[in-house]
Amino acid sequence: MTVAYNPFREMDRVFNQLARTAASEARMMPMDLYRDGDRFVVKMDLPGVDADSIDIDVDDRTLTVRAEREQEKETADETNRWVTRERSYGSYARQLTLGSGLNLAAIKAEYTDGVLTLTIPVAEEAKPRKVKITKGEAVTAEVEAPKVEQAVKEPVGAGI
Repeated sequence: MTVAYNPFREMDRVFNQLARTAASEARMMPMDLYRDGDRFVVKMDLPGVDADSIDIDVDDRTLTVRAEREQEKETADETNRWVTRERSYGSYARQLTLGSGLNLAAIKAEYTDGVLTLTIPVAEEAKPRKVKITKGEAVTAEVEAPKVEQAVKEPVGAGI
């Protein structure tokens, strides 16, 4: 069996590893976002993340979620001989730009079974509302034309 020499094989492997790492980091915090009545709901998958490592900040209109997944102690041992290693560890962050019309002071967060759920209510001033129409009384007053009295004037200088 003959093996062809490829001087770029190692370079290809490194580029593929970097591309796979970048893609997996982008997918580390996959999310769903939907509107439920007067609130928006964001659900982010954070499997294997300790709830104490999750940090959520709102600065101006930018919501930032940071989380860290630490490597398990038994897999961190240097004596392990890896066959494949696809699970990523470390710090991750995701930012969302929030539009106006949201009540940023009332954002709630809950972390259950590896899913972070953020609830962002719509601000009162941004909620749709009805405008009440008042009925005015119809005014049907008769308008009288001013009476003009005809004065009979004698022509000046018309004396006989």
